Amino acid sequence: MHHHSSDLSDLAYIFSVDGPLADAIDGYKLRPQQLEMAQRIEHAITHNRVLVAEAGTGTGKTFAYLVPALLSGGKVILSTGTKTLQDQLFNRDLPAIRNALKVPVTVAMLKGRANYVCHFQLERAVHEGRFMSREDARYVHLIRHFAQTSSTGDKSELGEIPETATIWPMVTSTRDNCIGQECAHYKTCFVMEARKKALAADVVVVNHHLFFADVVLRDEGVSELLPSAHTVIFDEAHQLPEIAGLFFGEDVSTTRLMELARDTRTEYFINAKDCPTLDEAATALEKAVRDFRLVFGLDGARMSGQKAQEQPNFSQAYVGLLDKLSALSSILQTQAERSPTLTNCWQRACALHAQLENWQSGSDDNLVRWVEVFSQSVQLHATPLSVAEVFGKLMENHPRAWIFTSATLAVKNDFSHYLGQMGLLQAETARWDSPFDFGRQALLYVPQDMPEPNTPDYATAVARAALPAIKASGGRAFVLCTTLKAMRDIHAWLKETFERERLDYPLLLQGESARSELLERFRRLGNAVLVASQSFWEGVDVRGEALSLVVIDKLPFAPPDDPVLAARIDKLNAEGRNAFLEYQLPYAVITLKQGAGRLIRDETDRGVLMICDKRLVEKPYGRMIWQSLPPMQRTRKIEDVEAFFASEVTPPSGALRETRAGK
Repeated sequence: MHHHSSDLSDLAYIFSVDGPLADAIDGYKLRPQQLEMAQRIEHAITHNRVLVAEAGTGTGKTFAYLVPALLSGGKVILSTGTKTLQDQLFNRDLPAIRNALKVPVTVAMLKGRANYVCHFQLERAVHEGRFMSREDARYVHLIRHFAQTSSTGDKSELGEIPETATIWPMVTSTRDNCIGQECAHYKTCFVMEARKKALAADVVVVNHHLFFADVVLRDEGVSELLPSAHTVIFDEAHQLPEIAGLFFGEDVSTTRLMELARDTRTEYFINAKDCPTLDEAATALEKAVRDFRLVFGLDGARMSGQKAQEQPNFSQAYVGLLDKLSALSSILQTQAERSPTLTNCWQRACALHAQLENWQSGSDDNLVRWVEVFSQSVQLHATPLSVAEVFGKLMENHPRAWIFTSATLAVKNDFSHYLGQMGLLQAETARWDSPFDFGRQALLYVPQDMPEPNTPDYATAVARAALPAIKASGGRAFVLCTTLKAMRDIHAWLKETFERERLDYPLLLQGESARSELLERFRRLGNAVLVASQSFWEGVDVRGEALSLVVIDKLPFAPPDDPVLAARIDKLNAEGRNAFLEYQLPYAVITLKQGAGRLIRDETDRGVLMICDKRLVEKPYGRMIWQSLPPMQRTRKIEDVEAFFASEVTPPSGALRETRAGK
């Protein structure tokens, strides 16, 4: 193809060293992987293809899909894994590319309704004035002011109120309690406003939860969003099978019963004071929910529906729940005419009753029934064994381009696990290795003399083995654990040892404060050790020296107590297939690749990945796992780790090292 000096249809020019990206974006570097990926995506968009693309850390996959997406001229839905990534795309990456290319596209961001202040609920909260805490009473005034002045009503803009504050559920709407066009605030509603903008925009940034809530449940009321789109791009696409499962299933939570009781009581005070039985029935339902929660043990438990129903008092408590819900429903029916909210409460009571009955008696073979226990609530899940068929159907509806991308979709070069999970039979696949020089920048260390991973004091053995590596790297470490228990045990051992040996590495523990704050402190301290669990395995970006050692306690096979996993394994084995090789192993590889991806974040980063699990070396399948990781040097000797950190090899850009060597 001959080279037009400034042709915007020519990706090679756009990504070149003297192109518009290099001009407009600080620190832009030409990476051949990025250009190739952009060309493949452009081709898929032009020909309405399905493309599954894996791109190693440092490829710059965001620009690789944004450039062809913004130039395509059709409507694009961009779906990301988290709200954090959504904000980053909308506030940082998209504007940067749009300005560099000078293309006049309109961009909108759409989040789930729980992210927007609801005028109606806010008014009620103020009117009622019954708050959980003094804190909430103070927050309500901030929120009120925000609702009057904000153009979006997006709670992430109100930074001074923590995301977990108990006030939020009282001032936002749910799909259950929104009364839609009956609402006096319908014309100024933030949710409706966000949807209007999304429908009008050329590019809409959503997250996976919202995408499925809308497409599957018609929940977010933007059911025209997908039909109008010419291209759908999923970033962090490895999360899709699990998230899709949540939405293609049939779940019901006791939280919704408690919200119904609360909304009914509010209505009683405002519109039905002459019907005291309404208040009594709501209170009785709340008590029935608490009794049902008492059937189960500690929060965090997950069990199959079968096992749940074998708990003492289960059926008695379940029947109690249905009875009290029926009773409330009958009274609501007599009052429903009095206000749109009472009508809404009555309809919800009927729907919840049907869902609860169906959870216990449903007979769909593709659905696994299981229960998850939280501190105040119980969630009854019915999750599909496979989303492949439902997702496949969704994609057949209209010809359009579907792009799935992530740093972790393949096992070695094989995508069949992911394609099978998602029902992507006609997909094209492509993968690019990281442009980083892993052979020089990174070392994989598997310590010798470790016990079997299932032995009782394994966590202590991990901590003990990690200590010399932590000393060698001078702190600057993530210790990623596969269970919360291991996380707490390892943290306790390190804490005691640091104190005893007077080591001054600050020790941080996930859960002590919000994730973003922990990461901020980790970066600022510069020699900290953070002990964390599953949620820090992905999406965490700490560049440079602050993070130089990632310790992983064991190979991240899915927890054996996961009822959905157990059912999937049984099904595969019953079909005469090998569930371990087809399902559990790929899951572990993809999760491990995510964890390993934390280590090297740019060209000058160096680091050690320490995997304490000897199965990586000693089991035949271990080879398949480490061959799926980037091509690092490998060792089993702590001396090599010490030498690696002592040598701080000078990379090609020698000057860079000099300035840092004094650290």
